Amino acid sequence: MKRWAALVALPLLLAARDGRDGPRPVLVPDVSERRIEIKYSFTGADLLLFGAILYPGGRIPEERDADIVVVVKGPSQPILVREKQKIAGIWVNADSMRYLSAPSFYAIASSRPIDQLLDERSRAIYELGLSSLQLSPARGARGEDQNRFAKGLVALRQRTGLYVQAPGAVEITDGVLYRGRIAIPARVPVGRFTAETFLIRKGRVLAAAVRDIDIRKSGFERFVARAAERRSFLYGLAAVALSVLLGWAAGAIARRI
Repeated sequence: MKRWAALVALPLLLAARDGRDGPRPVLVPDVSERRIEIKYSFTGADLLLFGAILYPGGRIPEERDADIVVVVKGPSQPILVREKQKIAGIWVNADSMRYLSAPSFYAIASSRPIDQLLDERSRAIYELGLSSLQLSPARGARGEDQNRFAKGLVALRQRTGLYVQAPGAVEITDGVLYRGRIAIPARVPVGRFTAETFLIRKGRVLAAAVRDIDIRKSGFERFVARAAERRSFLYGLAAVALSVLLGWAAGAIARRI
């Protein structure tokens, strides 16, 4: 809710400053797919984010030093991060930390490295960059512990392709048109995603816009997911019955061989 409130309030804040800084440019973004359906054969998708920068009066500034940052973010979810330690030659679970809210998917692409565009405070406000994600620990912990677990969570999801940072992946043509690509992995979670676009110039966010993306299961996978969610008791009974039937069939086949 805080994130959405900030995005809604941003155009108002920018408009309120027009009198001092003059009219600001406007972003007109879009995505190649507003709905991505996950089937049994789904191996991932290549999402294209593109759009245009509309300058006041249609005049393109001579100094074309504006940059574009696009962020695709999945629904937030609680997560438990466990730390493993090797004791007597065996890896066992040690300390852990639970997060109340963490993005299930986060990918950022920019025309230049994000740390060259904004200072640390601004990156934290807009959550731009993997090091600027605002994670919410469920319990109080020392700063060094929070940093350690946060880095571990980010590294783990980077290895699975769920957290991605791609500097230089956004191209800007003639200072007006832009486009960038973000890979959606096969194991992406389902839900309502957001594609946020930011226009940045001289260390300031001049404009921002949001588009929604719906990622959901389809076909037989969607039927199974809905059954498990809406009729969990019957789904459980069916799963147990199917397991018993398959076990009996395997035993019958083994006796005949």
